[in-house]
Amino acid sequence: MIRDVQLKPLTAHADERGYLMEILRTDDEIFEGFGQCYVAKNYPGVVRAWHYHRLQTDYFVCVHGMIKVALYDLREDSSTRGEVNEFFLGEDHRVVLKIPVGVYHGYKTVGTEPSLLLNFPTRPYNPQEPDEYREPYNSPEIPYSWEIKIR
Repeated sequence: MIRDVQLKPLTAHADERGYLMEILRTDDEIFEGFGQCYVAKNYPGVVRAWHYHRLQTDYFVCVHGMIKVALYDLREDSSTRGEVNEFFLGEDHRVVLKIPVGVYHGYKTVGTEPSLLLNFPTRPYNPQEPDEYREPYNSPEIPYSWEIKIR
C-alpha cells in the first residue's frame, strides 16, 4: 500500500429503526484535523480525476452506492513513489480512506445508481488559493485505466 494511506473499517449498528454508523472521530488513530466536510453526488460511470494537495489530507467515505478510488504516489521522498492503489468504497465495503498530501487521487461511481461521497479534508477550501493540482482523468503521466477490470 502507498505510504501513509490508511483504511478505517466502519461498523453500522443496526436495529429495527435503521442503523447508526460513526465515521470519523478526533480520537481515531488516523485523524489529523478538521477543515470542512462536504458531500458530492456522482452519477454512474462519471470519473472525477486526477488531483492532489500540497497542504491537506482527505478522508473519503462513500455513504451511498459504490465508488472505485485510485491513488498514485508522486511524492519525491516516498518509498512507494510511482505506486498505484485501487480501493472500492461504499455500501458493500464501509471504510474511511485517508489520502495523504502529495498523492494523486480520483474516483469513479461503479454500479447503476448514483453515489454519495463524504470528504473530511483537514483544511477548508480557499477559492483564492485552491490547494488542487490537476491532471486529466486519462493522463499518460499516471499509469492507471478507469476501465472495468476482469479478475
